[in-house]
Amino acid sequence: MTIAVCPGSFDPVTSGHMDVISRSAAIFDTVHVVVAENTLKSPLFTPERRVFLIREAVKEYGLQNVSVDKTDGLITEFCTKIDASIIVKGLRQNSDYEAELGMALINKKLSGIETVFMPAEPGRGYISSSIIKDVARFGGDITGMVPNCVIPAMKEVFGKIDSGENRL
Repeated sequence: MTIAVCPGSFDPVTSGHMDVISRSAAIFDTVHVVVAENTLKSPLFTPERRVFLIREAVKEYGLQNVSVDKTDGLITEFCTKIDASIIVKGLRQNSDYEAELGMALINKKLSGIETVFMPAEPGRGYISSSIIKDVARFGGDITGMVPNCVIPAMKEVFGKIDSGENRL
């Protein structure tokens, strides 16, 4: 049985994240999505809220072999605890590869756990949590860029978000 871990900050979870999670669920027996703290970022949502939103998205996407948790420690420690042998990281562009490669090498050195890089599906490479927050902050339409369950949470934070209904 192959257990994979998809770590990230997921602030908020996007349709790009869900694409990587869904594709991982089709390849591996079990996938654990892990909300990890990134000390370099100032999150919009608490870790608990992000876990809740991802769990709702997993239900929305009908993923039966995916669970969601959080950690404030090293991903390798979490992987060891649940006996995971693979870390899956999504890549949108070349700069993602450069950033993720160093982490993959450290994770391999620390624990022997392999990292699999999954390129973004065409048409989703532009989607990032940072861009989603900027669009929502200014009232733009984020429909299709995030799971449906995320839109109300973004409205709670930023107020009215354009649904695209009133456009010409």
